[in-house]
Amino acid sequence: MVRKLKILADNHQVDKNSRMCWGFSCLIGENVLFDTGESNEVLAFNMDKMGVQADKIKKLVISHDHFDHTGGLEAILKKNPSIEVYLLLDFGSELKKRILSLGARVIDNDKFIEIEEGIYTTGKIEGEYGGESISEQAIVVRGKSGLVIITGCAHPLITDIVETVKKRFPKDKIFMVLGGFHLLEKDIREVEIIAQKMKDLEVGKVGPTHCTGEEAIQIFRKKFGNNFVRIGVGAIIKI
Repeated sequence: MVRKLKILADNHQVDKNSRMCWGFSCLIGENVLFDTGESNEVLAFNMDKMGVQADKIKKLVISHDHFDHTGGLEAILKKNPSIEVYLLLDFGSELKKRILSLGARVIDNDKFIEIEEGIYTTGKIEGEYGGESISEQAIVVRGKSGLVIITGCAHPLITDIVETVKKRFPKDKIFMVLGGFHLLEKDIREVEIIAQKMKDLEVGKVGPTHCTGEEAIQIFRKKFGNNFVRIGVGAIIKI
């Protein structure tokens, strides 16, 4: 099955007719949305520009409880309150109340599960932010060339997320990893080590964006060459 990924929110731009904002949002096929960026207005504009219909979305997965991944909730849920929203158990009560107030159904889940055919959430992976622990989940999509991992911010190391997926699918090829890699505050040498480890983990292609940082993005571009994928709002990727 060939699916399309549509980048609906990001602070990088591929299509100049789309609007940028801080954060990230990716539509998988027509039915599953991953994160919502920081802005209702921007998300709604980009959905309209890219021909995305809210009433076709069935599932929404939130990577972690930060404003730049939950800011566009109303743009989706006011148009389609029947969506199931997947959260981790320790996400804040205010986020859950906000979603419930919009009429959506909250599914609290910390486990690796299949939410649609060939689309999985990793469940809870522990990370760190600002000296405190933070829980995050990523999305895994089975594409025609292998698995695609989509990350929100990768507060757990991006390599830890990839290793988690490889343990779950030991016989599958990791075709691509894309999304926020959270390397803004890492020094160049550490980023180089992480990029090399991604190659050692046999990741085919990379599409770092959002909170990865410009220097880190260029390191991945150099390391992966033709297997570097430019990601930004307005991008459509066939997998």
